[in-house]
Amino acid sequence: MSFQSFGFLAFLVITAAVCLGLARWDRSIAAECLTLACLVFYIIGGGWAALLVLVLGLAVSAAAVRVLTTPDFCIRPEGDGPTAYAYPRTNVRRRRCLLLAAAWHVGVLAAFKYTGFFTGGRFSLGWAPLGLSFFTFQQLWLLKESYAGGFRPERRDLRLYAFFFPTVVSGPILKPQAFFPQLHGERFLNPDGRDYAAACYAIASGMAKKVLLADNLGTVVDSGWSHLDQLSAPAAWLVILGYTLQLYFDFSGYCDIAAGAARLLGIRLPVNFDSPYRSLSVGEFWKRWHITLTSFLRECLYFPLGGSKQGTGRTYLNILVVFLASGLWHGAGWTFLIWGGLHGLGQIVERAWGPGRERLPKLLRWAVTFAFVNAAWVFFRAPGVSQALTLLKTAVTADFRPPADWLMAEVFAKEAEAFGIVFPALRAWTAPALTYGLFAAAMLAALWPRNAAGQMDAFKPTARRAVALAGLCAWSVLSFTGVTTFIYSNF
Repeated sequence: MSFQSFGFLAFLVITAAVCLGLARWDRSIAAECLTLACLVFYIIGGGWAALLVLVLGLAVSAAAVRVLTTPDFCIRPEGDGPTAYAYPRTNVRRRRCLLLAAAWHVGVLAAFKYTGFFTGGRFSLGWAPLGLSFFTFQQLWLLKESYAGGFRPERRDLRLYAFFFPTVVSGPILKPQAFFPQLHGERFLNPDGRDYAAACYAIASGMAKKVLLADNLGTVVDSGWSHLDQLSAPAAWLVILGYTLQLYFDFSGYCDIAAGAARLLGIRLPVNFDSPYRSLSVGEFWKRWHITLTSFLRECLYFPLGGSKQGTGRTYLNILVVFLASGLWHGAGWTFLIWGGLHGLGQIVERAWGPGRERLPKLLRWAVTFAFVNAAWVFFRAPGVSQALTLLKTAVTADFRPPADWLMAEVFAKEAEAFGIVFPALRAWTAPALTYGLFAAAMLAALWPRNAAGQMDAFKPTARRAVALAGLCAWSVLSFTGVTTFIYSNF
């Protein structure tokens, strides 16, 4: 069920109304009702077969968590201090349990997503459960935190953690400590006026990002990739920049809608984007882009590999391994590995450069970082390495022809058609004007210091803001096509 659809909006309203109503009577029953709604949401979007795969994974995690969180003994304090748990005689058993459960999740992910890649296309399952990549990393994070001994989730909460409908398709990846305590907090299924205001703001902003910005940028990007041999250098840069902006507004728009939907239910999701295109380095970019993925990779892969505590050479190797894994997690293909490798190498170069880079002007550091990120996204989007190299080569040629009209023909197509009817004399200028206006608005929104995630908590409804949000929401709803999907739902 796509977030940018009438079906999702209806599902969200009905689910919130029923669960919040039940919570006034019995919150435990309301929580079970929410879990059932999450399962229905997944069945509609992924089907029964996909649900069965994830349910089996959840059963493995539940069994492992039970072993990992059952201590040999506990020490109860006399005062109000926390209970201390100890695991001195079961370390081998717990480690074996952790490895077996982790191997299950990684093995299922590899079987569905990477069989074709590792067998050279000779064998492939041909499908993968919806949201499997996000589900897998989230379950691995749960296992890791349970093994650490400081976290003991209740079994009945594991289902909601695994299938919480705002995040089950494309994240953000929830660290257990950021989710489970909220299920027993006073705000769960009991939102207040500020939560409702923040939710409406986030959902309206997310819809506008996705439908008005990302989808229209995507028409330029798709047209360009379909006609690589006809692009000039300016057109190539329009396609490259278009995808950079499309991907950001597509995924951050999803996260805004997810955060808004969760706030309606009294759950606060972690911030996943913090104006990443304002970054002055590749390292800073990954502190601002897909923040929950960065946190997972740092805590569950980089630190276990040794982090930066085993010398410079080992640190560089660990960074490269982490980003190659990130690339492979996003997709089974050489283009994703190259993309991940580029970001790993970019951070290695910055570390090797040292403090000298910090003395460069901020504008220069921003420009170099933004250009690097744009070039790396080409491999992320390309169907193959040769096509990526073709687009990059075209971008640096001396062919300065302006972008062709066909590249911009589908931008705000419905709006352009209506404008052309009203002002027929300006019909020839409509598509270029809308396209360049779209890119200018998208760049301004991407670089604006106060992003949607930062403004959500600070949002205070006024008549003017209500009218603006209602207008954005109405425009987005009128633009629903039922065809486009969120890019990250493919991963």
